[in-house]
Amino acid sequence: MKITLFAILVLLAGQSFAQRPKPSSDSIPMSINNQNTIAVKGIFNGVDTLALNFDSGTTELVLINAVLKNKLKTPAKLYDTPYPLRIGKTVYQTKVYDAQLTGHGTDGRFGWDLFTGKVVELNYDQQLMIVHDALPYPVKKRNGFTKLKMVFIEDLVFVSGQIKQNGTAIRDLFLFDTGYQRTAMLDHDLLMRGKFPTEKMQVIKTVIMRGAQGNEIPVSTTNLETLSIGKYHLKNVPVQQTTANKPIKGMQRHILGNEVLKRFNVVLDFQKNIIYLKPNHLFNDPYIDQKKVGS
Repeated sequence: MKITLFAILVLLAGQSFAQRPKPSSDSIPMSINNQNTIAVKGIFNGVDTLALNFDSGTTELVLINAVLKNKLKTPAKLYDTPYPLRIGKTVYQTKVYDAQLTGHGTDGRFGWDLFTGKVVELNYDQQLMIVHDALPYPVKKRNGFTKLKMVFIEDLVFVSGQIKQNGTAIRDLFLFDTGYQRTAMLDHDLLMRGKFPTEKMQVIKTVIMRGAQGNEIPVSTTNLETLSIGKYHLKNVPVQQTTANKPIKGMQRHILGNEVLKRFNVVLDFQKNIIYLKPNHLFNDPYIDQKKVGS
């Protein structure tokens, strides 16, 4: 009787395991240009095919004014009307906002919140953006990945990082921003508060950058001795600083941009709010401003 009961239990357990649905994944071709903008194809409102930047430093969908005026087959109502946006096999619902500028070669950008409850992989080695229902097994086993905790502030995703110069090290939160095309933007007030030796950082250049709404931002690019993310330490990183405007409006925070982030295959786990990073074939790429200095 005991043997028969055990056999039935084993059989039922096997059937339960066999009937468990296999986690699904949606693989989407992803490109990256020489300005570090990553882009995928999206179909807006069922009819308009757009090149869209995945910007983890924003939310919802932002389209540039030129696209809103001249490219859409049906005018979009801004700010309060949800529209369907197909990316890969999945149709997401999102409101639409306007901006003057977006990443080079794209029509707009979409934010992390489309993937709430999902796991998003940015695989630069395979040139794929993969949306998973569950964390892939190799990532779960931490094969070569470093692990960062997400910190949410006003619906934006931050991670801990450290900067170091001439023996002074400061650890702080950085906006995890795949939409920012350069390495990192450092908040001047935070640097002053931490008595960070900015005067000892070599100035590479000073330029005028433009924000998403076209506003002018004077920016100095300087050489940072060490930028640390998880267990990885990047040396001699050309970073941006501005004193006239905040990198993030209304906040004293640094920004970590895609010229650094592209060096890692990234897994964003929006189920457990963890980011995994693993170096890829771009890890030792020269920085854009280093290329200019050496030319």
